Amino acid sequence: MIFSRTKTFILDTLRMGEGLWSGHFSLAWESLCRLPALDRWPVRQVLLKQLYFTGTESVMTIGLVGFLVGLIVITELNNLVGSNESATNHVLIWVVVRELGPLIAAIVMVGRSSSAFASELSTMVINGEIKSLRCMGISSLSYLIMPRVLAMMLASIALAFYCQIVAVSTGWIVTALRLDISLRDEIFSFFEIISYHEIVATLFKSAVFGVLVAVVSSYHGLRKKTAMTEVPQAVSQAVIRSLLAVFVADGVVTVLAY
Repeated sequence: MIFSRTKTFILDTLRMGEGLWSGHFSLAWESLCRLPALDRWPVRQVLLKQLYFTGTESVMTIGLVGFLVGLIVITELNNLVGSNESATNHVLIWVVVRELGPLIAAIVMVGRSSSAFASELSTMVINGEIKSLRCMGISSLSYLIMPRVLAMMLASIALAFYCQIVAVSTGWIVTALRLDISLRDEIFSFFEIISYHEIVATLFKSAVFGVLVAVVSSYHGLRKKTAMTEVPQAVSQAVIRSLLAVFVADGVVTVLAY
């Protein structure tokens, strides 16, 4: 009896997980197919608003976190390897450029935008606004979801690049001040070591993170709900699963790219 119930529970869980992932992929594909809707000004207006909310309003937070990351990483590294210009730049590339830049941008977006997306869309579902759009012949995928996915992808790339610039620049300045190393030599050494492959890979990783966060949060926001008490649950699921998707994608892209 116990074995039978356990088996049933495991099978139901796997089926639910399969449905969730197929729903996410379906939403991502449908959003991609709606890109021609950008020809319409109302859709572009939604895109611009989401770019401002997701990207512009996150600049200060990303800049502060990037500064602190560069300060902490390079201080610990200087204490470990001392006045080693090559080792310092290699670690900046491996730790900051490859991993922390895209991850920090994604985590900030999950904290700010994922919860906001899920909350806003869930409220629209409960209030019947999604149904009203459908009755007026307006596609919710074209008007609500595609601009959010595209905006978060573009914002993720820009914020990750900005975070990398701030963190690496902080590392150079701190090293030059603490160890009396020429800032000019540090910069030249850095650009001699880094490759175009690493830059392209990290920007691709950022784009993947942005799409995943937008799709997962939108999916949980659009799921059928009947009461406002379900909104916090949708927000919690969107945040947790967005973070999980980001870390899984980070592992996959890192293994494939490097």
